Amino acid sequence: MTSARELVVEADGGSRGNPGPAGYGAVVLDAATGETLAEAAEYIGVATNNVAEYKGLVAGLKAARELFPDATVHVRMDSKLVVEQMSGRWKIKHPDMKPLAAEAGRVFPAGRVRYEWIPRERNKHADRLANEAMDAGRLGRRWEPSGSTASLDASAARNAAAPPPSGPPGDARAGAARARAALSGTAGTPSTGTAGASGTPAAGTSGTLAVGASARASGTSTAGTPAGTPGSPAARTSDARTDTGAGARPATDDGPNDGLFAAEDVTATSSTPVASGDFEAEAGALAPTGHAARTTGATRADAPASTLVQPQGTAPQGWAGPDMGAPATFVLLRHGETALTPEKRFSGSGGSDPELSAAGLRQAEAVAAALAARGTIQEIVSSPLTRCRQTAAAVAARLGLDVRIEQGLRETDFGAWEGLTFGEVRERYPEDLDAWLASPKAAPTGGGESFATVARRVAATRDRLTAAHAGRTVLLVTHVTPIKTLVRLALGAPPESLFRMELSAASISAVAYYGDGNASVRLLNDTSHLR
Repeated sequence: MTSARELVVEADGGSRGNPGPAGYGAVVLDAATGETLAEAAEYIGVATNNVAEYKGLVAGLKAARELFPDATVHVRMDSKLVVEQMSGRWKIKHPDMKPLAAEAGRVFPAGRVRYEWIPRERNKHADRLANEAMDAGRLGRRWEPSGSTASLDASAARNAAAPPPSGPPGDARAGAARARAALSGTAGTPSTGTAGASGTPAAGTSGTLAVGASARASGTSTAGTPAGTPGSPAARTSDARTDTGAGARPATDDGPNDGLFAAEDVTATSSTPVASGDFEAEAGALAPTGHAARTTGATRADAPASTLVQPQGTAPQGWAGPDMGAPATFVLLRHGETALTPEKRFSGSGGSDPELSAAGLRQAEAVAAALAARGTIQEIVSSPLTRCRQTAAAVAARLGLDVRIEQGLRETDFGAWEGLTFGEVRERYPEDLDAWLASPKAAPTGGGESFATVARRVAATRDRLTAAHAGRTVLLVTHVTPIKTLVRLALGAPPESLFRMELSAASISAVAYYGDGNASVRLLNDTSHLR
């Protein structure tokens, strides 16, 4: 007869493609000692991240029930979606999720299970099991507990955990200083996996449960090319995580390393000017000279040396350095067009709050479809202004997510310039406009916000959101100035760089924020979904 006992279940799942080849992992731990009591992992064929996560939860709960049917269970997962839905705080809208959630709910009585969200870096054991299952599936094999190193790797990761960073994430200068200090006198020697042969097994390969399992072999770390060196498989390698299989394997979760937003440490640069007057007035896209640099994409990591400027004596960011952990990744979506957008009129937070035009509604649907196809978004946060709320609602309807409103993401208040074109402002307020173009501390006529004021607001919002969403991929639906400001701060660029970025309606940009203070600009002004 088994006695009542408290168990911890950690579960994870992932898909390499979302949907794509997918697998799950789950581990049952003794709550008092942390001892590994059981492990489960399975390759499940082609599925989405969320399906794999739910299947991992079900497998973990069933493994716990086999051990101690009368136990109380503490479930820990890095999937906010699963945790909030199983806790009853979020509705389950997706038809594929409902039966899986119902199955999970039947394993134990509801009163004996509680759910907790944990950052991804604290869920390495289950994450590694899911990766092992997908690696086995790729080779046409079943996951076998005898070959698993997940338990050892998770233990090593805990022992090698870096002390908590000081200072807010996303501060490029502070982050660079910490990176330089960590790099001084040492060279990174990241762990490398062993590339395996490709293979496609039949979907639904049966899973394997190991009771009382522990790792039987440790990973082998070999000195090699620093991560991120042109030609190397990955630009960021966690020393505490030695993945098996191909070295460039994507992350298991629907998180920051999936799909388009996994480009490594890219910097937006361009030297192609546009004609005077080609600007987006909403964000002040005119340079003081009357020209703006049109940035159509992100510079690759193997771009010519002239485009990758680095402080003397330091290694390029992302090529070596401390373990950054899983970042908070912000996918930055500018709202769709309003009636004011094609006329290039100042449209901030102090004006008429226009709705999306017919063209803007079509753009919102197009970007919603593109983001649904990529499948990496886990949460949605929006500016309170109508055009952003409408754009966010279109995406939320596709993804089955709720939208949270964040006041700090609103556009600049352009004061008396609201609704005017640049030419009309030049005609009516020439001195004020010249001052505004010359200094980030100058405010528009009539008590609007200066760019310096907006930068403080946006930075505070960034710090709050990165702390709340570590290891998550969050869609921020906002405006030109907040997006440009986040990019500028991530790059450590001067305020005048705001005038040298173009940001189209319904465009996508992305910035990842690491726990040590570094930030990585991964995408800027992508409009491929609109073509």
